[in-house]
Amino acid sequence: MIPLAQQNPHRRFNPLKREWVLVSPHRTQRPWQGQTETKTTEVALTYDPTCYLCPGNVRAGGVRTDKYISTYVFENDFAALKPDTPQFSSDEGSKGLLLAEGESGVCRVICFSPRHDLTLAKMSVPEIRAVVDVWSEQYAELGTRDDVNYVQIFENRGAMMGASNPHPHGQLWASRSIPDEVVSELAGQREYLTKNNAVLLCEYQKLEESLGERIVSQNESFLAVVPFWAVWPFEVMILPRRHVSTLQAFTDTERSDFAAILHAVTATYDQVFDTPFPYSMGLHPAPCDGEEHPEWQFHAHFYPPLLRSATIRKFMVGYELLGSPQRDITPESAAETLRQASLRAL
Repeated sequence: MIPLAQQNPHRRFNPLKREWVLVSPHRTQRPWQGQTETKTTEVALTYDPTCYLCPGNVRAGGVRTDKYISTYVFENDFAALKPDTPQFSSDEGSKGLLLAEGESGVCRVICFSPRHDLTLAKMSVPEIRAVVDVWSEQYAELGTRDDVNYVQIFENRGAMMGASNPHPHGQLWASRSIPDEVVSELAGQREYLTKNNAVLLCEYQKLEESLGERIVSQNESFLAVVPFWAVWPFEVMILPRRHVSTLQAFTDTERSDFAAILHAVTATYDQVFDTPFPYSMGLHPAPCDGEEHPEWQFHAHFYPPLLRSATIRKFMVGYELLGSPQRDITPESAAETLRQASLRAL
């Protein structure tokens, strides 16, 4: 890192989204008298008779969950998107200010394991590999539909991140439109390819590997880094070592290596503050809109909220909402903290 940036306010550019983040490393010294969270405890039950995601139990909507023995997928009982939504558009007042349109899609829940007490951090690499395979199958199935242009796979872990159930699970939202975050990343990658005749995240991966200071974990096929432009305190991005746009393009070895680095990152997180670490994690494959996407590189984002301890979180308020994103600890110091935690996770 540039020496002057270690203790002085500065901005960092995110070429993926073409926006800036303010870094204020001197603010790590400020006292904290704000809100604190309850420290999360480990789930102890391997099976919870009150959990609607445990095998054989009745869900809140009255449907009984199958007695599954591995990764399990079902249609979300309270889906945000519905496949039969009528297509419509309106421009109230005809000024382009009050626009609305129908949005159809499919929402599914993906249970990672029948065991209630497991998380990705506690599952074995072969068990996570089974989840990766299901993700790939789901993307392949839904991505061929005419009414689906993007398949967003994600996991919210922990009540702090809005998870309504501690059972290990994620979600899939397949939509007709391409979500805003993906549109933004698509534009950034297209611009870079046009200007440089190179794939943005491929070049970034090579640069991070050569520098090493923001690397958290790596294996033969993937690199996990705290991005140079990270907004969240312990944000991590997983990048393939070769140019690959979707899960379907992964080799058998890459699927296993992807499972391994997911395990490495999540197990490392749990060691940072000696607590089950909350986060939102999402996969970003290329859109499935029928177009070629030579600019796109597959990647995965981890956005965890914890800042100083298991009970102090980062809040996106004030300047972050009204001005631009801001962080206190530098990505380099966050990466060093995660590397030390990874040694305890071994």
